[in-house]
Amino acid sequence: MEITEGTTLGQYAGSGQRSSVKRSSATEMQGEQRRMSDYKSRMEVPALVRYALRLAKRTGFANSCIEEVGRLLAVLTRQVRHGIVGEVGTGCGVGAAWIASALDPSSRFVTVDADAARAEAVRLLLRQIPAATTIHGDWREILAYGPFDLLFLDASPAKSPPGQGTNGQADLVIQAVRIGGLMVMDDFTPEDQWPEEWQGRPDPLREFWLNHPGIQATEVLTTPSTVTILAARTA
Repeated sequence: MEITEGTTLGQYAGSGQRSSVKRSSATEMQGEQRRMSDYKSRMEVPALVRYALRLAKRTGFANSCIEEVGRLLAVLTRQVRHGIVGEVGTGCGVGAAWIASALDPSSRFVTVDADAARAEAVRLLLRQIPAATTIHGDWREILAYGPFDLLFLDASPAKSPPGQGTNGQADLVIQAVRIGGLMVMDDFTPEDQWPEEWQGRPDPLREFWLNHPGIQATEVLTTPSTVTILAARTA
């Protein structure tokens, strides 16, 4: 099963990934340009992340997580003590580098990718971090390392709901996260920026993750044009 990092909402355009979930009035602005804060974190980009970005550039890999999502992953990772952090869809290791750079010494990190060359490159990238494990294989191989305290889903089969094509197995992901644990999914488009052809059509991913009875989830605006879903397992 091929795993790619950073699959965008636009790549779901032919498969009905839209949304009928209502948003708050803040996201239903009419005639206004969405504007983010002028303030940015002064937290330095870790050296490991810079190495991963260079690897992605050198190999022509364009689907790495954006800096805003990386910073969010780092903040969430720092809350994990004596736990397990996972990532589905390693890519060239940008997300993995943000996580590994913030990992508490008492915790472990596991990432998986189906591409052998990328998995080996990231294994070498993380070789100085004993608590980090990079797996080459089917994304489901990571499930044996759970239950996870934090799991970053950056590959479509892992976050697609059952019945979404042939690969939707998000229920397996939820069961691999401990109760109270968090799941993170990026690369969603804000509803007020959908093109006309998307309007009024359902978005199976949002419907599943924002309304699943066993989780509590919310959307976080990471840039004016990108949204990340945070989901906590509750049952």
